[in-house]
Amino acid sequence: MDMQYQLKAGSYYLYDMRDEPSAVTGERRFKLKTDTVAIAFDAHTGEVHQHGSPTRIQSWANNTRRRLRAAGAQDMANDIVVVSGPLPVDELNKCLWVNGYVRRMFSRLASLPHGKLQRTTEPFRKAA
Repeated sequence: MDMQYQLKAGSYYLYDMRDEPSAVTGERRFKLKTDTVAIAFDAHTGEVHQHGSPTRIQSWANNTRRRLRAAGAQDMANDIVVVSGPLPVDELNKCLWVNGYVRRMFSRLASLPHGKLQRTTEPFRKAA
């Protein structure tokens, strides 16, 4: 639970929760700010390999697949999957914290809500 994404003003911020909050602002320094998030994982084991900005993760996955295929590990190269887009923050954080959770999220990807739509804690009440 050291790394955690938070959605602020339509952007994903990645924080290392081991860092101490600033004495002045009370906020931690973010490690990454991006509009959409990508996760590269192993489809067979569900292990998360990389996460972050989609451009960097796609580049990492393509280079890793190329190196694995050159080494004769075709099956391992084919098991690398990249999921990107506006993912729900709670699902994204579960992928980082729970081993193998990303495979379950991947199977439900089509039914997940848009990640940047904030859920309200209370339903809206109509005025009387």
